Amino acid sequence: MLANPHRRFNPLVDEWVLVSTERTRRPWLGRQDPSARRPEVTYDPTCYLCPTNTRANGLINPAYDRTFVFTNDYAALRPGVSADRIEHGLLLAEGEPGTCRVLCFSPRHDVTLALMSPPDVRAVVDVWADQTAELGATYQWVQVFENRGETMGASNPHPHGQIWAGTALPHQAARENASQRAHFAAGGSRLLLDYAAQEHGSARVVVEDDDWLVVVPFWAVWPFETLVIPKRPVERLPDLDGPARHSLARTLIELLGRYDNLFRLPFPYSMGWHQAPFDSQANDHWQLHAHLYPALLRSAVRKYIAGYEMFAETQRDLSAEEAAERLRTVSPSHYLSNAVPGAD
Repeated sequence: MLANPHRRFNPLVDEWVLVSTERTRRPWLGRQDPSARRPEVTYDPTCYLCPTNTRANGLINPAYDRTFVFTNDYAALRPGVSADRIEHGLLLAEGEPGTCRVLCFSPRHDVTLALMSPPDVRAVVDVWADQTAELGATYQWVQVFENRGETMGASNPHPHGQIWAGTALPHQAARENASQRAHFAAGGSRLLLDYAAQEHGSARVVVEDDDWLVVVPFWAVWPFETLVIPKRPVERLPDLDGPARHSLARTLIELLGRYDNLFRLPFPYSMGWHQAPFDSQANDHWQLHAHLYPALLRSAVRKYIAGYEMFAETQRDLSAEEAAERLRTVSPSHYLSNAVPGAD
């Protein structure tokens, strides 16, 4: 049955996806995006994220030597906004207080997480956790994410991510919260821990160790989408102990190295961490996890959500099993690592 067009259910957000693998055999005459290249200089005097450079608002970056966090100069959320609601018939709006921060992963302009050393990526994980704890004291939802590459909308090639925090529970978070809570209420176990146990050793596993599972989810939408799940109960990034943080750093380096090796280019993706809301409720149902949504379908062909997917139902051309196999068969050792001292 799974060789023919079929639908797969995503229990995390309670929706279906159409899988039609025959479509990967169709001739392609559409756009071919040029191969991306990583910067070749360790310091770019025109980059507003490099150490000691002046940003657009006139502030000067410190001479940071590891990580650097600052409030986004063009923040989509601001703390002083009133939370008042406006209702007029079917029209409803409400103010959303919050904040947006930028996290520079490294002072080097020419690296990515895949090219950084485990201790340096561990430092990024620690900042994710520290920022989550700090912002969670004020805001209900803390969203840690990274957009890498122009294809995914990154405005600057310097290695960086973002941390947004808001008062409301966003739509995707609310759906995952409801699904995980219902699963826990029905059986007393966490949905994603049950899923991780079921996927152990499956054809969809890409990376696995004692602490972490990386899998192309059975219900994946994006061609090489992956889900990163801790194998022990964890609600938020600050809850990770030291060994789990260190093994996460190594897991991310291996996964992102495989991504880059798949098409031998700096692979564009969006990575986002979903953590339990800071809502003053028991969150025993929630399991920390990260989604990685890479945009490429084949070579440098960009995957778009359009047509049937936009108007009817999500659809994917590449099966989760084939995508995982392709990721497993490429080397985890980054093909650019020799050009970056200390990346081993």
